Amino acid sequence: MRKSVLLIAVFLISLNTIQAQKFESAKVERNEVYIDSMMNHALEKGFFPGAQIIVGTGDFNLISKNYGYHDYTKKQLVKTADVFDLASMSKVLGATLVTMRLVGENKIKLTDQVGKIVPLYKNSAIADLTLFELLTHTSGLTPSITFYQALLSTPDNSPLLSSQKSEQYVESFDNMYVNKNIVYDSKYLVFEPKQNWIQIYKNMWLNPEFYPSVYERIAKANTNPRGKYLYSDLNLLLVKQMIEAKTGSKLDQLTNEIYTELGISKIGYNPLKWTSIENVMPTELDNFFRKDTIKGYVHDEAAAIFGGVSGNAGLFANAESIAVICKMLMNNGNYKGKQILKAKVVKEFTDSPLAKEGIYRGLGFDKRKPDEFFKANDFGHTGFTGTFFFMSPDTNRFLIILTNRVNPTRTNRLMYKDDFSTKIWRQINK
Repeated sequence: MRKSVLLIAVFLISLNTIQAQKFESAKVERNEVYIDSMMNHALEKGFFPGAQIIVGTGDFNLISKNYGYHDYTKKQLVKTADVFDLASMSKVLGATLVTMRLVGENKIKLTDQVGKIVPLYKNSAIADLTLFELLTHTSGLTPSITFYQALLSTPDNSPLLSSQKSEQYVESFDNMYVNKNIVYDSKYLVFEPKQNWIQIYKNMWLNPEFYPSVYERIAKANTNPRGKYLYSDLNLLLVKQMIEAKTGSKLDQLTNEIYTELGISKIGYNPLKWTSIENVMPTELDNFFRKDTIKGYVHDEAAAIFGGVSGNAGLFANAESIAVICKMLMNNGNYKGKQILKAKVVKEFTDSPLAKEGIYRGLGFDKRKPDEFFKANDFGHTGFTGTFFFMSPDTNRFLIILTNRVNPTRTNRLMYKDDFSTKIWRQINK
C-alpha cells in the first residue's frame, strides 16, 4: 500500500513538472512572437537600424536574437559578436561593479568623502560629498558639462551653434546647426599622434594639460540642492576618480579583472583594442566635434575627452556578455560557483535606500517607482544610445535590449515615444 501511494505521488509530481514545463515553454513562445512583432515594427518605422535582445533567467537564456542591420544602408546584418556603445549602462556595468567589489573587500566605504580620497578636491566645494551621494545621484551636481566645447571657437566669436539654419550655420547637430567656421584650440588638440597626449578619437589627440580645467569645473558644479535626486554624469566621473585614487589602478584594468573572472570577452572600453571595427555598431554622424560617423570610439563627448574610459560612459558590449553579468547579479554575486561580488553588497546596491524620501534610485543602479511597467525590486539601467537592461528578482527574469538608435542622429527618439523597451519588459514579466 505504501509503495503504491509513493508511486502515485511520484507520478503526480512528474505530471506537475511536465505541465509546468509546457506552460513555461508556451509562455516563452508567446514572448518571442511579441518581441518579433515589436522589433519588426520598430525596424519598419526607423526606431533604430539594428538590435540584439536577450531574455533570460538567473540560470540560462530563454530568447537570444539579432535584428536588422548596422546602419540604414542595410549592407551588414547584426551578428551575435557585434558590440554596441552602451552609453550610461557603463555607469553600472563599469564603475558601479568595481565599487561593489571594493566595498565587499573593505577597500572603500560608502561614507568616504571625495576630498579625502582625491587630493585635488581637498579644499573644494565638493570635498565632503560622499560616495553614497554620488552613486544615488543626490550630490546636487549639475547634470553635465560640455567640457569639449572649450576646445572649440570661432574667429569672430560668433556662437558655435544656432537654432536657425543659415549660410553660416549649415550642418545639423541635435536640434541645432553648426557654425561652419569652427576652429580647434591647437594648444590642447592636434590631429596627429603626439607623445604623452591622449587619443580621444581616431584622428584627435588631447593635451593632458587640459584636464585641470575640467576638474576645476567639476569642483564648482554643485549648483543644486544636496540630498535631492538629480541624475548627473559628473557623479560617476567622480566615482571613477575615487576608485582610481584608492586602488592605484585604472578603471579599465579593474573592470577587465571582473570580466575575466566571468569569462566574458566581448565587453570593455575602447573596443578597437579587443575586437575588429567590422564588429562595432556605428553611432551618430557628429557634424560638430569629430566631423565623422562615430564607429569604434565612444559616442559620449565627456567619455571621449577621457580617452574613452570614463565612469559615465565608454563601455561597448554584446548582449551575451551582459547576460552573464545579469545572471551573476541575480544569483547574489555568484556565477558558476565563483563568488564574484559579496551577496550582501549586491543586495545593498540594488535596494532603494532613500525610498522613504521618495527617491527610488539604487546605488548606481536605476530603479523606478512601482507602476504598470516596473516593480519595487526591479533594477538595471538604460543608455542614451538606445540601450536597456533590467532584472526582476520577483519573476526571475532579465531583459537586455541593445540598439544604436542615435544612428545617424540623436534626434531620433521614436523608441522612447513608443515605450518600446518598457513594453517588452512588461510583457516578459506577465
